[in-house]
Order: sequence, then C-alpha cells, then structure tokens
Amino acid sequence: MNAKFDSEIRQRYLAVDTANVADVLDTLGLTNQGLAAEFAAVSGTRLAGWAYTIAGRMQYYEGGGDPMKMEACNGIGPDEISVWSGNGEGICYFGELIAVGMKEQGSVGALVDGGVRDVRWLNEHEIPVFARYHTSVQSIGRWQVTSYQESVSLRGATSTWVTVDPGDFVVADEDGAVVIPQQYIGRVLEEAERLTATEVKIREALAAGDSLSECLAKFGHV
Repeated sequence: MNAKFDSEIRQRYLAVDTANVADVLDTLGLTNQGLAAEFAAVSGTRLAGWAYTIAGRMQYYEGGGDPMKMEACNGIGPDEISVWSGNGEGICYFGELIAVGMKEQGSVGALVDGGVRDVRWLNEHEIPVFARYHTSVQSIGRWQVTSYQESVSLRGATSTWVTVDPGDFVVADEDGAVVIPQQYIGRVLEEAERLTATEVKIREALAAGDSLSECLAKFGHV
C-alpha cells in the first residue's frame, strides 16, 4: 500500500459532511469538484477513500469475460475506492462478486458513473457503493474495461465533467459526492473539521435556547 493512504485520514473524512468539504473547496477556488445529483447511495450511507480509477466503453464482443476488467480489479488495495467511468447506459459495471473480491483486497467501496446490480447483496456485505443507477443487465458482451489507474471523467454537478486522478480522494454521503485533488487532501480535511466543530457548537447553542442570529454572531457563518 502506498504510504500516502493513511487509514486515520480516511476515518477523519468519514466524520465530516460533504457539504463542509464542498464549502472548503469553494474557498480554495476549486468550484467544480461536486459530482452530478444522480450519484446516490446504493448500499451504505457514507463513502470515503482514495480513488482507484477504472474506465471502459460500450462495444460488442464475443466471449465469456473481460480480462482487463479482472486485471484492473485485482490491482486495488487498502483504503482505495474503485471509481468507474465509461459511456455505458442501461448496463452494470459492478456487482456483488467484483465488490467482494475488492473488499478482500482492502477496498472500502465504489463510485460508479453508470450502473450496478446485486444491490441487496452489496448491502448484506456492507460494501458502500454510490452510483448513478442500478440495473439487472450485465456488461459482458456489451461493455469492456479499456484502462485503469489513469485520469477519468465523471459527470459533474456544476460542470459537465469532473476529472478524477488516481490518488485523489472521494467523499460521499446523503448530500452527494465530492472529489478532492490529491494535493489538497490534508488542507481540506483540517478546514472541514474546523467547520464541523463550529456547527456542533451552533447546534448545542440552539438547543440551549439561543436564537440563530445570536449563534451566528457568536460563532460566525458556516
């Protein structure tokens, strides 16, 4: 495992909201890091980890498997999330057996710009997955992996595409999914934790009877 993949950092990211992460990215001038609203939890509710990228495309082929897909899946490691990109529509890129194999190698979830299946079993195995849709239709014979651990493009919230490089950090929760460029991971985390701590104080003050205007005057806007 690459030394930069620090499990403690991942756990700390799981404790902050994507809304705070997105706000911090805005203050740094990184205003187009949010992914499209179609990305939603298929299993689990929170996702955090380093991006391990896999790309593919729609194309008919004969045979019973996709050797490059298996090669790509076998390369993932601890604290990494498989990030799937491609032009597939109506078919799944990712399902239970691939998910279980990746989990055995230490992977902590998946982010899929396309479809997944075996939703009940992904939940049974407690594998966090966010995707654009789910479908029963397999990819074999229809969609093939073309590369892995290269830059990929995923559909964006405020831009058409968001670039994800291997080693970038992905966070997702009930509000959506955000990509943090590798060089900003530590800086964004520290500031997101500061915002989170401030919000805790505001909620406590509100519960104690302070008005919202009093809280904002005391703690500032978040």
